[in-house]
Amino acid sequence: MSKRAKRGKAQTLAIPMAARVAIGAVAVAALGYGLLSRPASVQPTRTPAAHEARASSTRVYVAAPAHASAPAPAQIPAPAPAPPVEPPKAADGPGAFVRQVVDYTSHQTPGTVIIDTRNTFLYFVLNDTQAMRYGIGVGREGFAWSGEQTVARKTEWPDWRPPAEMVVRQPYLPRFMAGGPGNPLGARAMYLGETEYRIHGTNKPDTIGKRVSSGCIRLTNDDVTDLYERVKVGAKVIVLPASPSSRPSAANAQMSSSGPKVAEAQ
Repeated sequence: MSKRAKRGKAQTLAIPMAARVAIGAVAVAALGYGLLSRPASVQPTRTPAAHEARASSTRVYVAAPAHASAPAPAQIPAPAPAPPVEPPKAADGPGAFVRQVVDYTSHQTPGTVIIDTRNTFLYFVLNDTQAMRYGIGVGREGFAWSGEQTVARKTEWPDWRPPAEMVVRQPYLPRFMAGGPGNPLGARAMYLGETEYRIHGTNKPDTIGKRVSSGCIRLTNDDVTDLYERVKVGAKVIVLPASPSSRPSAANAQMSSSGPKVAEAQ
């Protein structure tokens, strides 16, 4: 082939090659521009769920910080009401001997009468822990006795016949006095066993709490009337000794021989 023909063929081949290079350059430039103009990253938009939307719209309240304070004082429960008891009633004797229900543990059958000679009180047992207490007058020195008896009989406004022994000591006494307000046996009398001793009233209320009788147990007329209604015939009567150092068992004691065999009203 001649040189001219080879040169023309080379020119013919060179044109398409130049075009291809030019196109490639344009493509590379376009690609570079696109990469430079595109955002680095695009995050897709997320629609919140329904429960998240509700939660985000709920108001939130923040409690104020609590301040330390002294603890509230404990509530003291109200005391239980006291068990109902018969209120004390006025008596003619000193105030300390007013009739009243008291705490008294005796383990005796309800209805038993216990006479505390030393402290001049008579107890009528109500139950294991309570008794009705009365102020009493008791036998003077030499006429006190202790033991156990029963109520043999009861009398309202009893008559009084001073025993012979008493008339010898006090010859001015009447030989008989009908029952009534002036009678030294008072409004009621409860006779103890086969003895002449009695639990009785008195028309001298100032002698309650004292040792003045000849062995009988005396109460004010108001108190002896109350006791009379409570005590039954056959009830046990326990008379405690005046001296605690020589106190015998009231359940087994016999009548003391130191006192008179016949009771006196004065």
